[in-house]
Amino acid sequence: MKNFMISALEKYKEDIKALNEFLFNNPEVSYKEVNSCNYICEFLSRHNFKVERNFLDLNTSFFASKGNGHPKICFLCEYDALLNEGHLTGHNLLTATSIAAAIALGEIIDKINGSVIIIGCPGEYLGGTKSIMVKQGVFDDIDAVLVSHPDIITSESGSSSAIVPMQVKFSGSNGFSFLNKEDYNSLDGILLTFNILNALQKGFPKDIEINSILSKGGYTPLLVPSEAEAKFYIRGKEMDVVRVVENKIREIVIYVSKLIRIQYSISLYEPENEELRTNRTLNRLFSHNLKENGIIHIEAARDIKSGLSLGVVSKKVPTIHPYFSIVKNEAIKYGTKEFAKATISEYGFNEAMKAALSLAFTGYDIIVNENLLAEVKKEFYNK
Repeated sequence: MKNFMISALEKYKEDIKALNEFLFNNPEVSYKEVNSCNYICEFLSRHNFKVERNFLDLNTSFFASKGNGHPKICFLCEYDALLNEGHLTGHNLLTATSIAAAIALGEIIDKINGSVIIIGCPGEYLGGTKSIMVKQGVFDDIDAVLVSHPDIITSESGSSSAIVPMQVKFSGSNGFSFLNKEDYNSLDGILLTFNILNALQKGFPKDIEINSILSKGGYTPLLVPSEAEAKFYIRGKEMDVVRVVENKIREIVIYVSKLIRIQYSISLYEPENEELRTNRTLNRLFSHNLKENGIIHIEAARDIKSGLSLGVVSKKVPTIHPYFSIVKNEAIKYGTKEFAKATISEYGFNEAMKAALSLAFTGYDIIVNENLLAEVKKEFYNK
């Protein structure tokens, strides 16, 4: 069966390459990936996937499937780009890899039973839509979620940071600053919050990192700002620990509000990122298949500082997020224009197709081997 998948991917390789290059040459920002989504949906329809557009009433999302029943193997696409910068982190090639894996496994799915699912997840740079999908029960009956990301090194799936993106606002008196010297104002509230937080950080867990900006604080010293705003990224290894710090900042804001008698509000300005929980059994299977497809050197699991919207999915269903290198030149850095160009290079694309086959093989392994699937689920539910 794996030979059939290899043949299928070879057969459609040029079409997948065209898709990858279309996404690269037509970058679209988060939640406005209209042309990208349409191209992908039409591509999947031509390959006999049942495609639902505007999935969950999200304009640039889709849900595509082929086959019937369980096990259900799910691949994910992310296809937004950065304004005026393009695909610096390779979402075009990530999507091409996921689609290639779905096409390869889809070619044999009717012979082995089970289902292939591929979901379009827009808006990754602005927090993504995976948390919405989890809340809507999209992953409730999925057996495994497999994603592999282009990078400058090849490594096993590890973990990511848990992140709470908090927004704090204070509002108070306004008017000319020289006429309001006696009154506390919104900017006083933000600055006092920063000062107290800086003093308290010594007592926070060592793995906690707080990134902050003054996102609104007036535009001229002549006028007192009626509203001041700060944004925080509270970052840590585990969401439970991040929650402790989040609650501490909430306490600080409430205290400041009472102390200087100004109003406050606290909200999340982006979806939260749960930490990624890698399923080691799936990770082991993928690494084995990666070597079978010619990628021999695989570094150990990598724990990244950035957040992944996939983290919330990994707490709902067995998940992996390994990385594959698309560069020969070690001087190329991830997230640069040079890295973006590597996503459409011959070498980079060929490495992506090896990763795609490895994803498809991993899906095949747990479909046809009940013991492997049981091992995957046992590990997941025993955490």
